[in-house]
Amino acid sequence: MATSEVSRPPAAAREATRVHDKPATNGLRRPLPADLPTPYVEVDALRLERNMRVMQDRANAAGVALFPHIKTHKSVHIAKQQLQLGARGITASKPSEALVFVEAGIPSIIVAYPIVSAGSLDRLLPAVKAHGTELRTIAASETGVDALSAAAMRHGVEIGVFLKVDVGLGRVGVKPHDPLAVALCQRIVAAKGLHFAGLLSHAGHAYAAANRAQLASIANDETASLSALAEQLRSTGIAVPCISVGATPTCLAAPLPAGVQCIRPGNYVFLDGTALRLGICSEDDLALSVVARVVAANEHHFIVDAGSKSMSSDRGAHGLGGPGYGMVVAVDDNADGQVWTLERLSEEHGFVSVAGRPLPLGSRVRIFPNHSCATIANFDRFTLRRADGEAVTLPVDARCGQT
Repeated sequence: MATSEVSRPPAAAREATRVHDKPATNGLRRPLPADLPTPYVEVDALRLERNMRVMQDRANAAGVALFPHIKTHKSVHIAKQQLQLGARGITASKPSEALVFVEAGIPSIIVAYPIVSAGSLDRLLPAVKAHGTELRTIAASETGVDALSAAAMRHGVEIGVFLKVDVGLGRVGVKPHDPLAVALCQRIVAAKGLHFAGLLSHAGHAYAAANRAQLASIANDETASLSALAEQLRSTGIAVPCISVGATPTCLAAPLPAGVQCIRPGNYVFLDGTALRLGICSEDDLALSVVARVVAANEHHFIVDAGSKSMSSDRGAHGLGGPGYGMVVAVDDNADGQVWTLERLSEEHGFVSVAGRPLPLGSRVRIFPNHSCATIANFDRFTLRRADGEAVTLPVDARCGQT
């Protein structure tokens, strides 16, 4: 699969992953000096840093604050790299995930998840208070606002609260033209222990876009909707300190729209098969892979030791991925430059079509997943491979957070 093919329309790009007679690019074929027990996650340190710099440079050029979503890597080591490069803080999915990074000294955290029970914050808020962490979160209902206020008063802290706005994904949030949006902002302003942080959205439906132009259109529509709501709020006397958007595809596809103060992409650090399908990266940008071993073969498939408990059964963010569960290339065997598709999963086994020719038992393969965020969350640790070949094992620090 040639690198230039990533700019082709999605149908063609999807088909490209099924071609087995084209040479794989250097972006997929990388040496693997150490023979570690498989399966394991490997992260290319050079690509990781390059990807982080690209997004930080985009944020700097647009004059916006970068609060990367650490659900992608769940790693304190990587989060601190992001801050060293210029990120102003991080975004986390849940209180337990955020707690790991509060205790690691991250100064400012957005918990971009709806809290509807005050008790959900009973572990996080004492740590926030002890470390002096700036904490902001989201609300999309009266129940959520009241729960956050109760938690803040119970623990003697102040919490910044964004109104979560649904700009098209249809998951969490208030529609921008819903009268409830203004009413909820007024409720946040009046609530004890809270202050209104602004408007926050996630255009996750961008993962279903057909091309870069559509991605740019989604990004512009997202900003326009939030800006219109912000003007409505200002007309009622409510200041809007921040408009925050997030999604790797919209942040990479086009210049960041004016009117945004904060971006929260996550997947950009690793990228994956879905990003490749969308045309927002090349094979040389894919920083995360799963190294697996061929353990069996039959007339239809060769079987590797990475199944759903390694790769996850997620085909992409929000389920909007490409065919199969990843691209497979040989590590120990030249294999004539073939690229296979990981077609099917059981818990501990991955099924790879023998189209072309199978690999010998014991051969190692590198699998580039469709969804890197869901993949690394299946492992307690990952191997960081530096440019000189040195391998460092690091923990996936926030993997165990469940609430």
